[in-house]
Amino acid sequence: MARKNRRNPKVVTRGRRQDFRRGKPRPCTVCPEGTVDWKDTAFLRKYVSDRGKIRGRRVSGLCPQCQRKVAVAVKNAREMALLPYVGGR
Repeated sequence: MARKNRRNPKVVTRGRRQDFRRGKPRPCTVCPEGTVDWKDTAFLRKYVSDRGKIRGRRVSGLCPQCQRKVAVAVKNAREMALLPYVGGR
């Protein structure tokens, strides 16, 4: 949908989403391996922030299916006290 520019009403601009160019999609790092294990804490720490939050799919670069697998594995590792619920201050 086109809209007028606030600074110059004669200029018609498009929304930001249409002008935004996407790069080449990154391949998922989990798909080639196939499985996500909750006991592999070194692997899971890559997908947890320093504050203890699970990183989003856009940040981690995972496909939706693998993101769900990683989230479940992180939650299981937290329950078994292998990963912290919150990061230390």
